[in-house]
Amino acid sequence: MIVPIDELDSETLRNIAESIVLREGTDYGEEEVSFEEKVTQLLTKLKAGEVYIEYSELHESITLIAADGSS
Repeated sequence: MIVPIDELDSETLRNIAESIVLREGTDYGEEEVSFEEKVTQLLTKLKAGEVYIEYSELHESITLIAADGSS
């Protein structure tokens, strides 16, 4: 089920974004990106409709789904 982010409290949405960023692990790319920047980038993508939050009732978990259908 796709979670409509406009129906979530802003604090709840931020907590979800933080949880997802923490699951990603450490970034060892060329540029170091802070936790706060990653959360902000994710929130921007969610609000722009580039990614969606999918909730699985079976697994009681959330996953990000790209607007193009990839995960």
